[in-house]
Amino acid sequence: MEAVAEQLPDFDLTDDDLRRRGDKKWRDCPPDAIPAWLAEMDVAPAPVIVAALREAVEAGLVGYPTLTGSALPEALSGWLHRNFGWRAEPGNVVLAGDAVVGVALAIEALCADAPVVVPVPCYPPFVAALPRVGRQIVGVPCSLDGDRYVLDLDVVEAELAAGARTILLTNPHNPLGRSWSRAELTALRQAADRYGARVVSDEIHAPLVLPGAVHVPYATIDPDRHITVIAASKAWNIPGLKCAQVITGSAAEAAGLRALPRAANRGVSSLGVAAAVAAYRDGDPWRTGLVAYLHQRREQFGRLLASHMPHVTWHPGEATYLAWVEPPGQPDPAAAALHKGSVLLDAGTAYGPPPGTAPGGTRIPGYDTSVRVNIGTSAERLERIVLGLARAWT
Repeated sequence: MEAVAEQLPDFDLTDDDLRRRGDKKWRDCPPDAIPAWLAEMDVAPAPVIVAALREAVEAGLVGYPTLTGSALPEALSGWLHRNFGWRAEPGNVVLAGDAVVGVALAIEALCADAPVVVPVPCYPPFVAALPRVGRQIVGVPCSLDGDRYVLDLDVVEAELAAGARTILLTNPHNPLGRSWSRAELTALRQAADRYGARVVSDEIHAPLVLPGAVHVPYATIDPDRHITVIAASKAWNIPGLKCAQVITGSAAEAAGLRALPRAANRGVSSLGVAAAVAAYRDGDPWRTGLVAYLHQRREQFGRLLASHMPHVTWHPGEATYLAWVEPPGQPDPAAAALHKGSVLLDAGTAYGPPPGTAPGGTRIPGYDTSVRVNIGTSAERLERIVLGLARAWT
């Protein structure tokens, strides 16, 4: 067993603690297995958010939220400026139920009725949501350049030439963990500009860039035409509170989103607004500790793989608490992980359109031999996860 590194004690919870909470990640996992699937961390809530929620409930703030006039746009703008040097105009911030809703709403309302280029593998709810707003997905596989994944800009441009008019970017990327560089984003904008296309950037993991990398908001590359979707839900581990933010490059587009029927944003929560304000105003000390904690887990995961499964392919991510893993010789690694190793994972098959050929001629791979592993957990539990995978895959 690997020696467990010194922990940051405010974050760790026991298995019993997590099962008592009753969240989906643990509730929907077999009782004899460890969940390493859903993108939710096994950490205690930030005290500043607990205090904000307690105050909101005691004040009776449990009705429908206002979608205008709240403190959230100003709080978000200040947070973006302090962390990334981007001062988003508060008037251009529109609330949505969550990031998937925000992305779908923006694409449906503000982007051309044409296919959407999606770098794959891709977060499965986006793959499911775009057809529901009448958009065809054109999967463009990310490629490897040395030890990291990169956008295949030549293929992206070929798909734009074939008729796509929107690019859905995940920045930082889920599940690959890339934090795209300024040069990559600039080249992506140039390709989009040549065809009058738009980039919709999901930046929900922007607060979770790990040491050695930086986050470049796409809005700093294309200030006038960007559409950015962000939320406090991942970095402060509050996905159930339902409050994302869509930031547009113009007041007119923001007004257009606000003019849509209220049901279009699908459930912004008053408590979610209160939690997000607390996170953006006062939550960075806690988040800074969390990023250090996740950095420990990333380094530990690499050591454990090298020790117990050197044959497994993994390229360390620059952000998030997610790992994209490819164990060779495993036709269904997620099923083997559960049945032989008692570890519940996300199967790679959900992370892209079905294998085939996109309209521009791109070959879309299947991801049936890949899995996503959630490493946002304690050092002791992560070791049990890797030992279980070693039993299943060797």
